[in-house]
Amino acid sequence: MAARRKATTQISRLAHRASGTTAANRMVPEETPVAFSFAGTTHAVMMASPADFEDFALGFSLTEGIIATPEEIETIEVEDLGAGIDIQIRLRDQANTRFQARRRRLAGPVGCGLCGIESIEEAMRSVDAVGSSKLTLDADDIVRSVKLLSKVQPLHAETGAVHAAGFYVPGKGIVMAREDVGRHNALDKLAGALAKAGINGAAGAVVVTSRVSVEMVQKTAAIGAAFIIAVSAPTALAIRTAEAAGMTLVALVRGDDFDIFTHPDRVAAGVAKHVA
Repeated sequence: MAARRKATTQISRLAHRASGTTAANRMVPEETPVAFSFAGTTHAVMMASPADFEDFALGFSLTEGIIATPEEIETIEVEDLGAGIDIQIRLRDQANTRFQARRRRLAGPVGCGLCGIESIEEAMRSVDAVGSSKLTLDADDIVRSVKLLSKVQPLHAETGAVHAAGFYVPGKGIVMAREDVGRHNALDKLAGALAKAGINGAAGAVVVTSRVSVEMVQKTAAIGAAFIIAVSAPTALAIRTAEAAGMTLVALVRGDDFDIFTHPDRVAAGVAKHVA
């Protein structure tokens, strides 16, 4: 297992204010390369906060479609290499066969690296449909979910420089949250934590502090959630993807105000129906 790394570092800086310039200390978040290796071969490297490595590995494997269930992972081993973290993930037979076939398909002819067309198709992969979910939320749920998430962000409170992803369940609040310097990483870590805890993604809403890109919609759908709620704005492709997946995308949540971009029928005018 990797030695525990510090998530923050204290640095000194010059603070320029209207009243003058002074030397002062500040806490800043650490980030480190994290490599995901399957069957001994590196598949991806992310710049991430050095924490929640097993959640990260499990969540990345799930949201990227490498595995369908946590049981398809045999072992996760985390090694601290000094310059970064290497996470060795061993897949069980059927999942490993699928993964190796996927790698061969994307490799293309010898010497060309990733084939452009197939790489684009991989990035624009189909999204899991979540339209069958019966969960509805009311305006109070949406506003409350963002307020509650802000209360479970210790790393952001210390540094002001990281993203968070949380899972809101009506009547229970934020039941799980993860932070990271990368918004995708925070969501992957959340996905892994939910899977480890056996929490059904259809039971609640994913809440994020970042903008909503298409990848955030793809990963939310992989979790099985029919809601994504965000503090910032979505991209046009994220909106089209959420619409096609049957997902309710709520963004620009500021105080009591928010915008509903897709499937507004799940946002009840009155009391929320707490049904997954």
